Amino acid sequence: MSALTERISSRLAVAVDPAVSAFAEQLAQEAGALAVLFYGSNLRTGSLEGVLDFYVLLPGREQARIWPRVSYREREEDGATLRAKVATMTLDTFAEAASGQLVDTTIWARFVQPSALVWQADEEAKREVVTAIAVAAQTAARLAATLGPETGPAEEYWRALFRATYRAEFRVERSGRETDILSVNREHFAGLLPQALAAAGIEFDGEGDNLRPRLSSRQRDETLSWWNRRRRLGKPLNFVRLLKASTTFDGATRYAAWKIERHTGMPVEVTPFRERYPILAAPGVLWSLWRYRRTQR
Repeated sequence: MSALTERISSRLAVAVDPAVSAFAEQLAQEAGALAVLFYGSNLRTGSLEGVLDFYVLLPGREQARIWPRVSYREREEDGATLRAKVATMTLDTFAEAASGQLVDTTIWARFVQPSALVWQADEEAKREVVTAIAVAAQTAARLAATLGPETGPAEEYWRALFRATYRAEFRVERSGRETDILSVNREHFAGLLPQALAAAGIEFDGEGDNLRPRLSSRQRDETLSWWNRRRRLGKPLNFVRLLKASTTFDGATRYAAWKIERHTGMPVEVTPFRERYPILAAPGVLWSLWRYRRTQR
């Protein structure tokens, strides 16, 4: 294996709480999955509080034009309720998106960041996931080298990358999110850029802590052309995904009820009507929330 692939394989094998592994196995068995990835802040902190984030990767070809399908799940573990947001898509589409062949930016930008392979059907599935995430790192590094400074520390290239991808997506995070990502994941990103550039066939010079990618004018122009198309389509695509999720998010009512009570203290009853018609029920819940907040003043 290349240095990058070895690195990715090692990082994906990070230990997680057994409750996370059990949850992942349940999701995999129910979906007939090839692999399950765990990511997000709970991976970094090891906490089981809040909402766990999983990607469930399936065999076969993608049926939906807009992916992934998002759902909310709960699992009882030793008397506690674990909550999870689950994104589901095929492994083939995941790998294709990671390579940058699709207009999507979310896969390679998300999975150049830390994740853990918490369940796989077999060694072949594991190999495919490791390869896909190594390719995602190369896709991200190629754009980072293009958008970053002519020469500078690796962190500045990653910062330029995440700043651009966040701006291209329909996101609610405050500005400066790219700095937060790098500061809490320093160990993960240390040494990653040179390995990813080398794997992508991009030459560079190293000057102490500084890098100087040797991109030709043609390489830079091709990458910028590739990125500008995805940048233009980023917000519309994200909006369509959010719109679809509002009607296909399995368990959306239970997820929203939990979030509202967690952040405001107001219990929300999950009625059959609210479960079946979350959008129609939303105005009534918001009205109740407004009245509740007035009584708390």
